[in-house]
Amino acid sequence: MLKQLFNSPKADILVIDDTPENLNLLSAMLTEQGYKVRSVTKGSTGLRGANAVPPDLILLDVNMPEMNGYEVCQQLKTSDRTRDIPVIFISALGDVLDKVKAFAVGGVDYITKPFQLEEVLARIENHLTIRQLQKQLQAQNQQLQQEIRNRAKAEEKFAKVFRSSPNPIAIATISETRFLDVNPSFLKMSGYCLDDVIGHTVREIDLGKNTVAIAQTIQNLPDSGSLYNLEFEFSTKSAELKTILLSIELIDLAGVPCALLIANDITERKRLENEFISLVSHELRTPLTSTMGALDLLSAGQLGTLTAQGQKVLSIATNNTERLIRLVNDILDLERMKSGKIFMRKAKCNAAELLITATEAMQAMADKLQVKLIVNPLEIELWADADRLLQTLTNLLSNAIKFSEPGDTVWISATVSEYQGVELKKDTSNYLLITIQDEGRGIPEDKLQIIFERFQQVDASDSRNKGGTGLGLAICRNIVQQHNGKIWVQSVLGEGSTFYVLLPLAVFN
Repeated sequence: MLKQLFNSPKADILVIDDTPENLNLLSAMLTEQGYKVRSVTKGSTGLRGANAVPPDLILLDVNMPEMNGYEVCQQLKTSDRTRDIPVIFISALGDVLDKVKAFAVGGVDYITKPFQLEEVLARIENHLTIRQLQKQLQAQNQQLQQEIRNRAKAEEKFAKVFRSSPNPIAIATISETRFLDVNPSFLKMSGYCLDDVIGHTVREIDLGKNTVAIAQTIQNLPDSGSLYNLEFEFSTKSAELKTILLSIELIDLAGVPCALLIANDITERKRLENEFISLVSHELRTPLTSTMGALDLLSAGQLGTLTAQGQKVLSIATNNTERLIRLVNDILDLERMKSGKIFMRKAKCNAAELLITATEAMQAMADKLQVKLIVNPLEIELWADADRLLQTLTNLLSNAIKFSEPGDTVWISATVSEYQGVELKKDTSNYLLITIQDEGRGIPEDKLQIIFERFQQVDASDSRNKGGTGLGLAICRNIVQQHNGKIWVQSVLGEGSTFYVLLPLAVFN
């Protein structure tokens, strides 16, 4: 009994019977078994109690004054609040018709008096279990219905966005790259009608020279994950060439893995970029060259002797003009590489000669800043553009020297590595790993990736204090990638940085 007092009741049972002896017996029996029991002798009182606080189950006598059990049950079933409460009739009436009537008005069971306590308990527990399962099922159904409604709203919202988006959007299967749907913007950009596209694969529709690349990118999506802003050339139905940035997301449509392709037509932007490159090339480089020549004349004293203040102003002008020329040249290099207007002129070259030449080129800068340069070359042949790799190595050495303190050491070395951290060329497992290590200030962890982007520097003041343009590492990455290689950096803040250049070794016959 003490245990039952401290535990919550197994269920709340309402007993409606006009015989006090039956009420007392049922109440004592059910209380002993851990149930909470409410007992009433009138049907109307039972109805009010059930509506006020609905019980988990009702035991109901049939023969009662004023309102019999059948009438009570009928009223219980007409109310939303009490409709689902299981009602077990307990009566001395044992006729089949009485039982049929009990079930007809909504009862779930019928026990004939005199009853066995064990039978009553068994039936109560059985119907409470059934009721609990019904509640669970109802809750699951409600949750499922809510999920269906939410999904329908999401699909409706997606459909509206899909149809009205100004960006061309398409949905294609991963396995076959077969188009399932495209939006009006896609049709407008491509010049195709819906029947030309739906049901056809990417390879079946002539999308230009990048058709195979787009198809392979879609099929590799489960391994690569979401991809953003991939630049492709796109051919319309009328063979007009457009430049697009393509973003691809992996989605699931009724259990079928699909790709959501969102395009951004940047043809006009590319045209403006090309015009900008032409402007920089012709309209900025020429006057900058003339300005630099005039400054050289002044510096040489051919136009007269300058005062100390004049020499200081001239030095500032020369430094900033040189910086502007470097910026213009870096922008031109990067944009031409991106547009494919600069090709790697690859030939057989020696890795040791590249490292030694790069070190010799930067030796004067290292001496000026009192930084020691150590080179560990490796005699091995590469198939590469020697000038472009030399540009990469001198850029990396320049950075290492600039960000070192007087007395520090910068190392450049090369080793043959069976590097497995990145898939490069499938016809070789050996790579040349070039490392440039310094003892400088290091790079914060949150900057390790973005420093290879355009106009990104560890400190905003570096452009002013160190003379950088923020384009050098972006150019290095582009050159290395065009050699089917990889470049990355590891750094500890305050302890220095190590840049790695990984290049596949060609197989020479």
